[in-house]
Amino acid sequence: MLTRRFKLAGLAGFGIALGLAGPLAATQALAADTQVAVAANFTEPAKEIAAAFKAKTGHTATLSFGASGQFYAQMAHGAPYEVFLSADAERPKKAEAEGLSVPGTRFTYAVGRLVLYSRTPGLVDAKGAVLTSGRFEKLSIADPAAAPYGEAAVETMRRLKVYDALAPRIIRGASIAQAYQYVATGNAELGFVALSQVINQPGGSRWLVPAADHAPIQQQAVLLKTGEKNPAARAFLTFLKSRTAVAIIKRYGYEVR
Repeated sequence: MLTRRFKLAGLAGFGIALGLAGPLAATQALAADTQVAVAANFTEPAKEIAAAFKAKTGHTATLSFGASGQFYAQMAHGAPYEVFLSADAERPKKAEAEGLSVPGTRFTYAVGRLVLYSRTPGLVDAKGAVLTSGRFEKLSIADPAAAPYGEAAVETMRRLKVYDALAPRIIRGASIAQAYQYVATGNAELGFVALSQVINQPGGSRWLVPAADHAPIQQQAVLLKTGEKNPAARAFLTFLKSRTAVAIIKRYGYEVR
């Protein structure tokens, strides 16, 4: 009788183990991968969001980083990205108009801020007057044709009426990541970069460009037609709106509306 009880208890324990393993096995079986094109300014928050997304859903977001304009050109020629996190609103709108994206999936995931930054303490003042001082040889910006932060930098300099004078000193990076690298490596004494790139950098000097000095940097996300039937792609866009993702985005200096 005692032996029979132990056998029954063992079977019950086995059933509980199966019950616990079932949902986990099902989650792993349903886990998928999605290819995400990410604007370079959003590199660090995107990495954190992708990690949290995997922990929450089991899905993997494989991230590629670069200039929004370059990504759009690649997507228009068949690149297999499924989700597009652009640094502007124009290209996601264009993707929608040209049938590259799924209607109704476009939204603003972050509003970026532009910063004039230098590794040298005291070089950049709190009002950006260094742009008229002549105390530097090179100024880096992202290519305005491909990167919205570069476009915002040019707009800011034109508003301050210094663009024509500074044009010979400007070096252009293919993306905002390269614009930052020029400053980080000393190839330019200062540069217009994204706040998210330097918010955790100690030292140096910086000027947070007033939002009124350029058009809002509304960064929009959209589901591409290539990812329409991929549950991981849809899940990633949903997760991007979650409290967890929004907290990460705000921590890097972005506004969320």
